[in-house]
Amino acid sequence: MHSRFHTAFSGLPGELQTALAPLLADEHFPAMLSAEQVATLQSATQLDVDALAFALLPLAAACARTDLSHFNVGAIARGVSGNWYFGANMEFIGATMQQTVHAEQSAISHAWLRGESALESVTVNYTPCGHCRQFMNELNSGLALRINLPGRAPHTLGDYLPDAFGPKDLQIKTLLMDEQDHGFSPRGDALTQAAIAAASQSHSPYTHSPSGVALLCRDGQIFCGRYAENAAFNPTLPPLQGALNLLSLSGFDYPDITRAVLAERADAPLTQWDATVATLRALGCETVERVTL
Repeated sequence: MHSRFHTAFSGLPGELQTALAPLLADEHFPAMLSAEQVATLQSATQLDVDALAFALLPLAAACARTDLSHFNVGAIARGVSGNWYFGANMEFIGATMQQTVHAEQSAISHAWLRGESALESVTVNYTPCGHCRQFMNELNSGLALRINLPGRAPHTLGDYLPDAFGPKDLQIKTLLMDEQDHGFSPRGDALTQAAIAAASQSHSPYTHSPSGVALLCRDGQIFCGRYAENAAFNPTLPPLQGALNLLSLSGFDYPDITRAVLAERADAPLTQWDATVATLRALGCETVERVTL
């Protein structure tokens, strides 16, 4: 079991500990549960889906990287597939505050990068901030997305974001988590191809600046992130943050990164290059490359 889970795991009910132990035994537990695993945990604990999600929140929050705030937030995104995806807030010493990933963004990006097509709900241990409410409004789940908070009845995103402004106000038809393919042709080695594939699936309907990042770890694993643009612009999630989020949730650390590739259009009206290089260098990765689409 990864050391980050020890304290949270010890506080779980005994029957949940017993059922989870085989799943968490892998140092690189992927911070997600398949529909079948969720069903097994329910059977072992006799908890309904909402109660189980609340019970698991301490494990999600244990994934947080909060070197600046020391305030851990955990989230669980529940996909229409039945799979559950953990998320947690991430902060980066040496980078700007704008590089921070909120827990809801983390869980949603996690689900998207694992191939989930839509979300039913997001369970979180603290009330979503305005930034996250706006980010969630970009989803194809829309304002009907259910938000579950401890000690409160479930509400929809529409309840938390009245008079919402989002992609539909701008006549955007393809929403976040809808299938997308910008059609970029693969080339180069495996890491470069992974970055290009991520850019092809990115969500950039406002600036038309698709981009993707691929990170190579010492053991050969590759983690990718896709650009996720937002109608309100500021809640946009850069591709590097998606890749770092997936890497961290999977039990890897920043020193594991040996090389990074950013793929983006040469003629795009905005670029991820400077922010990507600055953040990776702050995390100790000096080998950063750019491939233009």
